[in-house]
Amino acid sequence: MEGIGWLGLVIIGGLAGWLAGKLMDARYGVILNIILGIAGSVVAAALLVALHVGVPGGKFGFFVTGFIGACILIFLAKFARR
Repeated sequence: MEGIGWLGLVIIGGLAGWLAGKLMDARYGVILNIILGIAGSVVAAALLVALHVGVPGGKFGFFVTGFIGACILIFLAKFARR
Protein backbone atom coordinates (compact mmCIF):
# COMPACT_ATOMS: atom_id res chain seq x y z
CA MET A 1 0.00 0.00 0.00
CA GLU A 2 2.58 2.47 -1.10
CA GLY A 3 1.75 6.13 -1.32
CA ILE A 4 -1.41 6.09 0.76
CA GLY A 5 0.00 6.65 4.25
CA TRP A 6 -1.35 5.55 7.59
CA LEU A 7 -4.04 8.21 7.82
CA GLY A 8 -5.31 7.30 4.37
CA LEU A 9 -5.38 3.63 5.31
CA VAL A 10 -7.41 4.34 8.43
CA ILE A 11 -9.87 6.55 6.56
CA ILE A 12 -10.35 4.17 3.63
CA GLY A 13 -10.52 1.10 5.90
CA GLY A 14 -12.98 2.87 8.14
CA LEU A 15 -15.21 3.80 5.21
CA ALA A 16 -15.10 0.21 3.95
CA GLY A 17 -16.06 -1.10 7.40
CA TRP A 18 -18.87 1.40 7.74
CA LEU A 19 -20.32 0.46 4.33
CA ALA A 20 -19.96 -3.26 5.06
CA GLY A 21 -21.83 -2.74 8.34
CA LYS A 22 -24.64 -0.99 6.48
CA LEU A 23 -24.79 -3.70 3.81
CA MET A 24 -24.81 -6.58 6.27
CA ASP A 25 -27.14 -4.82 8.74
CA ALA A 26 -24.61 -5.05 11.57
CA ARG A 27 -25.64 -3.25 14.71
CA TYR A 28 -22.25 -3.12 16.37
CA GLY A 29 -21.83 0.64 16.21
CA VAL A 30 -19.84 2.90 13.96
CA ILE A 31 -16.54 2.53 15.83
CA LEU A 32 -16.57 -1.28 15.75
CA ASN A 33 -17.54 -1.26 12.07
CA ILE A 34 -14.59 1.02 11.34
CA ILE A 35 -12.26 -1.27 13.29
CA LEU A 36 -13.67 -4.27 11.40
CA GLY A 37 -12.98 -2.46 8.12
CA ILE A 38 -9.36 -1.82 9.04
CA ALA A 39 -8.83 -5.33 10.40
CA GLY A 40 -10.81 -6.79 7.51
CA SER A 41 -8.50 -5.21 4.99
CA VAL A 42 -5.57 -7.02 6.59
CA VAL A 43 -7.47 -10.33 6.69
CA ALA A 44 -8.72 -10.03 3.12
CA ALA A 45 -5.31 -9.02 1.79
CA ALA A 46 -3.73 -12.08 3.42
CA LEU A 47 -6.52 -14.32 2.13
CA LEU A 48 -6.27 -12.98 -1.42
CA VAL A 49 -2.48 -13.37 -1.43
CA ALA A 50 -2.84 -16.96 -0.20
CA LEU A 51 -5.31 -17.66 -3.02
CA HIS A 52 -3.02 -15.95 -5.57
CA VAL A 53 -5.69 -13.39 -6.48
CA GLY A 54 -4.35 -10.08 -7.68
CA VAL A 55 -5.91 -6.87 -6.42
CA PRO A 56 -5.14 -3.49 -7.94
CA GLY A 57 -3.07 -1.28 -5.70
CA GLY A 58 -3.86 2.16 -4.45
CA LYS A 59 -6.90 3.51 -2.72
CA PHE A 60 -9.49 1.56 -4.67
CA GLY A 61 -7.73 -1.77 -4.18
CA PHE A 62 -7.42 -1.12 -0.45
CA PHE A 63 -11.11 -0.16 -0.30
CA VAL A 64 -12.18 -3.36 -2.08
CA THR A 65 -10.07 -5.60 0.15
CA GLY A 66 -11.24 -3.72 3.25
CA PHE A 67 -14.87 -4.09 2.23
CA ILE A 68 -14.51 -7.81 1.50
CA GLY A 69 -12.61 -8.41 4.72
CA ALA A 70 -15.05 -6.41 6.83
CA CYS A 71 -17.95 -8.39 5.37
CA ILE A 72 -16.17 -11.62 6.27
CA LEU A 73 -15.45 -10.45 9.82
CA ILE A 74 -19.00 -9.16 10.33
CA PHE A 75 -20.37 -12.48 9.09
CA LEU A 76 -18.11 -14.37 11.50
CA ALA A 77 -19.12 -12.07 14.37
CA LYS A 78 -22.81 -12.63 13.63
CA PHE A 79 -22.23 -16.37 13.39
CA ALA A 80 -20.35 -16.44 16.71
CA ARG A 81 -23.12 -14.56 18.52
CA ARG A 82 -25.73 -17.20 17.64
